[in-house]
Amino acid sequence: MSSNTKHKPIIFALNSNKPLAEKISATSGMPLGKSTINHFSDGEIKISIDESIRGDDVYIVQSITNPANDNLMELLIMIDAVRRTSSHSINVVIPYYGYSRSTKKTEARAPITAKLIASFLQNSAADRVIALDLHAAQIQGFFDIPLDHLRTDRLMSEYLHEEHLDDNAVVVAPDHNGVARARNIADRLDLPLAIVDNRDPESNTYVPKEIIGDVKGKNAIIIDDMIVTGRKMKVSADVLKSAGAKNVYAAVTHPVFSDSVLENLSDDNLARIIVTDSIVIPKKFKLDKLTVLSVGKLIGEALKLIQNDESTHVLF
Repeated sequence: MSSNTKHKPIIFALNSNKPLAEKISATSGMPLGKSTINHFSDGEIKISIDESIRGDDVYIVQSITNPANDNLMELLIMIDAVRRTSSHSINVVIPYYGYSRSTKKTEARAPITAKLIASFLQNSAADRVIALDLHAAQIQGFFDIPLDHLRTDRLMSEYLHEEHLDDNAVVVAPDHNGVARARNIADRLDLPLAIVDNRDPESNTYVPKEIIGDVKGKNAIIIDDMIVTGRKMKVSADVLKSAGAKNVYAAVTHPVFSDSVLENLSDDNLARIIVTDSIVIPKKFKLDKLTVLSVGKLIGEALKLIQNDESTHVLF
């Protein structure tokens, strides 16, 4: 940290992703704080902070992932505990922003859960949020406090290039909603862009039949922000191979894996799946074709810049 930093920074790791918090601490140089988290038999959560943090800049690391409700409540209770200690600032680091798939009303009487989470965080007195690859860019507008939106475009692009997966390749959006995200990677790698004409990406039965763009004889790199069931990756790989793609790779930030993901990602048409450690992956989901890149350095460098009141733009 720079010598002119007025307030001491400290990181607290909650239960969702302690290994990532340790990597963030190692890169940022910020120590990990001591706290105790207990879950009572009725599901209630008790948190105690086991050291003085008066006047400190506190960074709380927590992904809102399975079990999402427990992890969300841990985060909110921790923010309240920190608020009552006279800390200088409360900075919430959310590698995976859960409940993000609902960002607008798509039918009558539907909730907007991404906004609800933003309201929870603001009302609990968080001063800043640091998030990674949000599902939708408009989530940034749900906050009236500073939000730093970190992106994995550079991390993914560098890996794809180092592994030569971008040789004779085309970047693919698995549906029309993912075009902007895929275009960012395509621009970095100076590759053409294709789109799977998936007109109902949330469907469990719809199968796309067409590709917009030329993939014949090329390696296809599918770009997305999350994998849940893996079905979208599977049907995308199937239609890409039918259109003449040589090898199909998937580069996706958040491994939000559910039980059905093993069957779908085991599909022979998917040669390699690249994800990050924004979420801890249970051992049962660790396929041989799965590669996990760490975002610990990216987030750690971002925290150093934020703590020194410098722009995070240099990371991208």
